[in-house]
Amino acid sequence: MLKQWMAAGRLMVRDLELEDVAALKLCLLSLGLLLGLAAPRRKKPGLALFSTLVFVGTYLPLMGKFLVSLFRVRRD
Repeated sequence: MLKQWMAAGRLMVRDLELEDVAALKLCLLSLGLLLGLAAPRRKKPGLALFSTLVFVGTYLPLMGKFLVSLFRVRRD
């Protein structure tokens, strides 16, 4: 079942345009904000640390791929 979901996700990503990606990012941002507002005060520092680690763990690889693509475009 997970393989089917991953295949469907890959198919969807191929068809995304820039506006679709921006909408997806805004949707995830607003979901994160809503979850952050709902968290109890005593758990917020732990959630902030977790969110920071997830952000850094996803941002760095994405930027690495972007920079590789950028240098490839500049070479061509």
